[in-house]
Amino acid sequence: MPPRFHLLIAAQFTSALADNALLIVTMALLAEQGQPAWWAPLLKFAFTLSYVLLAPWLGPLADAMPKARLMAWMNGVKLLGIGGLLLGLHPVAAYAVAGLGAAAYAPAKYGLVTELVPGPRLVAANGWIEVSIVGAALLGTVLGGALVAEPLRASALAQWAHALAQAGDWPLASPLLISLGGLLLTYALAALLQLGVPDSGVRYPRAPLHPLALVRDFHAANRRLWRDSAGGLSLAVTTLFWGVGATLQFAVLRWAVERLGLRLDQAAYLQAVVALGVVAGAALAGRCVPLNQAMRVLPAGVALGALIVLIALQDTLLPSLPLLALAGAVGGILVVPMNALLQHRGHALLTAGRSIAVQGFNENLSILVMLAGYAALIAIEMPLVPLMSGFGLAVSAAMGWLIWRGRRAEVHAARSSLL
Repeated sequence: MPPRFHLLIAAQFTSALADNALLIVTMALLAEQGQPAWWAPLLKFAFTLSYVLLAPWLGPLADAMPKARLMAWMNGVKLLGIGGLLLGLHPVAAYAVAGLGAAAYAPAKYGLVTELVPGPRLVAANGWIEVSIVGAALLGTVLGGALVAEPLRASALAQWAHALAQAGDWPLASPLLISLGGLLLTYALAALLQLGVPDSGVRYPRAPLHPLALVRDFHAANRRLWRDSAGGLSLAVTTLFWGVGATLQFAVLRWAVERLGLRLDQAAYLQAVVALGVVAGAALAGRCVPLNQAMRVLPAGVALGALIVLIALQDTLLPSLPLLALAGAVGGILVVPMNALLQHRGHALLTAGRSIAVQGFNENLSILVMLAGYAALIAIEMPLVPLMSGFGLAVSAAMGWLIWRGRRAEVHAARSSLL
């Protein structure tokens, strides 16, 4: 890997770790304020909204300046989200501010990887980056669980901060103030690590800045990537994967509370098991699946859907642990080669920043749609087991259709080459 590549991984891991821990803390704040359960998925909805609404501008922004510098600035925007919470901003609005920083951070991060790492090493590089991203999502949930756990909230330091805020008529008077302080330090560490991330030296021609021109440019880039055979298929898989992953993050927390009888903080710890599986699966894919054989991992998506059904049916802890780890491993095996293939095709067809912005738009639009559907099903009080089982079956069916479409495209290409 290029010099200081692993510092890039460490910086983005720390920043994403804080993003995901902040989700659990804001969920706890909503519960403190007596908000209904369907508000929880709206946190992720608000966080993701910037990825979709600002997608036409995020790619050109990432290409217009050194990406390492942009990543550092976006850590500052995330800190503003925590500052808003401390000043009494609604948790959903504050998490949306953090999402704005994350949305601009993403194309810079992925684009920098494609600029620093040669094509033959992209799968291995994505093994590192996907382990760090998915690991941060799951371990961040574990960290969030620790930050909202009763021992910390009842500690002398948390109670002192709470009493001081009450005495000073501070907008946010909560035992969770100490947790927000911990998240501030985590974002500060990410900013410190960011200072050592190298600049690739790659510069792109200046793009038109007119809003309508940017929208037209983005629409053309989106259409071009979808119409590419390998690019469109890999984009479909990653779009489905991230929508599924975001929804399952909430569904599994609810499953652990309702079916296993765990508290929220304990349910968050349980996701470390999934994180270990993801790390193992992503490392295996990065080591064993070359870029030209990325399509071979598609059946893992069918298996992932089946595992979701099996997990939903469990009501005791011990049998659930290997299933959670296996689901994580299968997800890691699926997403790393697909993401590498998508980045490779995107970089060939578009610029690095634009291809990542197109990818982010589609994947996060999937997250918005699936989270909105999940929140609606919770609001109408659909039972958990049918909800998760139906979700898993839908994932298997969708992946089966993508496998069929991919093989049909291969046959068509082979016949065309003979003419």
